[in-house]
Amino acid sequence: MSSKVQVKICGLSTAADIDAAVGAGARYFGFVFFSKSPRNVSVEDARPLALLVPEGICKVALTVNADDAFLDRLTGSVALDMLQLHGSESPERVAEVRSRYGLPVMKAVGVAGAEDLENLDRYLGVADQILIDAKPPKGAALPGGNGLAFEWRLIAGRRWPIPWMLAGGLTPANVGEAIRCTGAVQVDVSSGVESAPGIKDAAKIAEFVRATQVPNLRIA
Repeated sequence: MSSKVQVKICGLSTAADIDAAVGAGARYFGFVFFSKSPRNVSVEDARPLALLVPEGICKVALTVNADDAFLDRLTGSVALDMLQLHGSESPERVAEVRSRYGLPVMKAVGVAGAEDLENLDRYLGVADQILIDAKPPKGAALPGGNGLAFEWRLIAGRRWPIPWMLAGGLTPANVGEAIRCTGAVQVDVSSGVESAPGIKDAAKIAEFVRATQVPNLRIA
């Protein structure tokens, strides 16, 4: 049956960002807790931002190899609906985080070649969702948000037993093609809707969400 593609806008850091994402109709709002990222927000700044998000929209905290001390403080301070683990967390760590905090966990997996899909399979029994992202180049400071895409044909026609989301280099100009190629029903964007690193552009956010609604797309 036909259905709308669900959009996650990641790296929101201001009240204006929240307003833009709400107005565009995004269904997941991502907050980045990683000091090396230009989209990083502190726990203290994220708390009031999360309170601005309307009910029914999933508030996602992106962390990278975070320890329990940080996750304790984060989950105790910010009203969240999901944890996104975007580092080198093992399947055992994913299961541990999911059990300890009682929140759904989305595990990000970087893909550059077919061999990386085997790594993805390791998380299917422990994560609630999988984020399929472009693998960062060696030596990159950021595990995601680099504006890079991977070869979408690697996952064309692939399906997994849990929900998955497509990320990596998506923009208003290419997201429609990415959806057609992969069959993704959820997509994630960060740098692709910015005017400068970490600065969200309201017009680009609206354009991106519109571009995901591919005419005549059939979603099983």
